[in-house]
Amino acid sequence: MAAAVRQDLAQLMNSSGSHKDLAGKYRQILEKAIQLSGAEQLEALKAFVEAMVNENVSLVISRQLLTDFCTHLPNLPDSTAKEIYHFTLEKIQPRVISFEEQVASIRQHLASIYEKEEDWRNAAQVLVGIPLETGQKQYNVDYKLETYLKIARLYLEDDDPVQAEAYINRASLLQNESTNEQLQIHYKVCYARVLDYRRKFIEAAQRYNELSYKTIVHESERLEALKHALHCTILASAGQQRSRMLATLFKDERCQQLAAYGILEKMYLDRIIRGNQLQEFAAMLMPHQKATTADAREALPTWDKQIQSLCFQVNNLLEKISQTAPEWTAQAMEAQMAQ
Repeated sequence: MAAAVRQDLAQLMNSSGSHKDLAGKYRQILEKAIQLSGAEQLEALKAFVEAMVNENVSLVISRQLLTDFCTHLPNLPDSTAKEIYHFTLEKIQPRVISFEEQVASIRQHLASIYEKEEDWRNAAQVLVGIPLETGQKQYNVDYKLETYLKIARLYLEDDDPVQAEAYINRASLLQNESTNEQLQIHYKVCYARVLDYRRKFIEAAQRYNELSYKTIVHESERLEALKHALHCTILASAGQQRSRMLATLFKDERCQQLAAYGILEKMYLDRIIRGNQLQEFAAMLMPHQKATTADAREALPTWDKQIQSLCFQVNNLLEKISQTAPEWTAQAMEAQMAQ
């Protein structure tokens, strides 16, 4: 059957007629190829692509039929569609300027397949191939913004915050031109995540906190944003900005629902945080939020040893104080335990 499709295409390429008639006949051949299965379908669709990119076929017809072709492929098995997408991109490449719209559609669909497979890097790189700024086709602001945000998100999923930041910066140049409120929210979420992954914790906390008040965002997602704001604030370097964020979050009653509220309370009130609380908090963190050394060892154990040494010295000092002033020591301990 694939051979019959190839033969029909060869005959049609040498025939004459109006664009409408020829397009109708090519469409019938495409439908016939789609109805096939397995290897026969694959070969028939490849033959159709080769015919469409042949310069003997009118550009008006080939653009129209390749657009139709792209609408059928998402209905095919992913493995078949992926092979056809790659084959089509390869065959179109010499004439890519003539088929920019079709290539963009193919790349969007191919990226979706890679994303389903959790192949984040390949999904991102496929989208990067769309010439959003350099091509002849003029893409609207929302399309460009959405694509840049998708690329940034995919690079974040692949643990590559440097590349993600490059594309969120491109999105930053466009987001003020868009009136799409949903895209604006996606931009803010992605930007906050980039700051978080880049360990710019106080800036990330401010962005997450802002998101937690957006009524367009679902309540559960607002609470999730608030949780990230709290975690990033705790992880941020000491200073006025963190002090302000601690105060803001402590006064936000929603934070009382969060698992890390106990640490927030003690940090805000300048109370001692127990070791078991720190361990519980560490278990809540994402991998990029845990400090590691150059050889990938966590910095926490080294820090723990330093703290243990300090605690040993403090305990010795406390023992000497308790021996000298036992009554005062007992009162001080009771006051501390009551807090």
